Amino acid sequence: MAPKRIALLGATGSIGRQALEVIAAREELTLVAAASGSQDLSRLAATRGVEHVQVGGDLTVLLERAEPDLVLNAVVGFAGLPATLWALDRGVDLALANKESLVAAGELALTAQSRGGGRLLPVDSEHSAAFQLLESRDAGTVHSLVLTASGGPFRGVTRAGLDEVTVEQALAHPTWSMGPKISVDSATLANKGLELIEAHFLFGLPYEQIEVIVHPGSIVHALVRLRDGAALAHLGFPDMRVPIAYALGYPERKPTAVPPLALAGLSLTFEEPDLETFPLLALAREAGERGGTYPCAFNAANEVAVEAFLAGRLPLLGIAEAVERSLAAVDGAPAGDLADLLAADAAARRAAERTLQPA
Repeated sequence: MAPKRIALLGATGSIGRQALEVIAAREELTLVAAASGSQDLSRLAATRGVEHVQVGGDLTVLLERAEPDLVLNAVVGFAGLPATLWALDRGVDLALANKESLVAAGELALTAQSRGGGRLLPVDSEHSAAFQLLESRDAGTVHSLVLTASGGPFRGVTRAGLDEVTVEQALAHPTWSMGPKISVDSATLANKGLELIEAHFLFGLPYEQIEVIVHPGSIVHALVRLRDGAALAHLGFPDMRVPIAYALGYPERKPTAVPPLALAGLSLTFEEPDLETFPLLALAREAGERGGTYPCAFNAANEVAVEAFLAGRLPLLGIAEAVERSLAAVDGAPAGDLADLLAADAAARRAAERTLQPA
């Protein structure tokens, strides 16, 4: 059997680097294309024999040239949307680490998948766990899905304690090694809000059946509560090589370099998220429940606000304030097509930029 042809988008980020490790260890996988937003890929192309590489630009052009069997989309932010729609429209299997594209374009993405018929395989650890727990399960047996959150570097800190936090403190995640944008999102719980919306589209569950619980150890990645009172959990070390390997090799499971989880002495603790200190989680749920392009607006405003925080233009607490004001300024009308969605994204970004201007 010929190796599975992989296109890796976001090859130099945290997910991309770990994906390269997984692909190198598996002879049934071959890397035929790689893309980066700004970093040179000539060394990767030379050492790994990658025929198609691209830095910046339209990623769908790269995908057309490469003709992959599977696209691993690890691009950060809304910029990953065209590649997501390209794969889903054409029936090419999509391993999705770019949650923002599904959050922003959920309905359009599901319509594209219905046309193309390819598989949508989540790579986020929580959604990979949920996918495995829910696969082939009758929806009528499910009471709720529980996504876990580590709580980030500021778990237990009050709003007053967040007044003067630095970018460096926000990037110091206690259990995961991630890029700057997702690290800040984890610090504000915006990331879990994005994952909440993503889970709604991935699994077809209404928002009232999706819970979020803080689990500092990041050992339990998701749980499914069943109608009969049972709860099933997916456990494992916080190591992204596991969900990456699962998505790239699906439906087969192959060994990874990650050791088995030792159970002796393992202690699992859970707590409710602090929505007063971290309101972005509640704002994301509200945006999802309102539907239309409100999830797109939430994502766009959050991207603008996080960029401003990383640049020193906005305090951490200002991110949620900017997102809330932006959501109040947009109409959230449903998007009939990609042009409508792009317009909604642009409008939300303009609204977010206006919140950053001095009064």
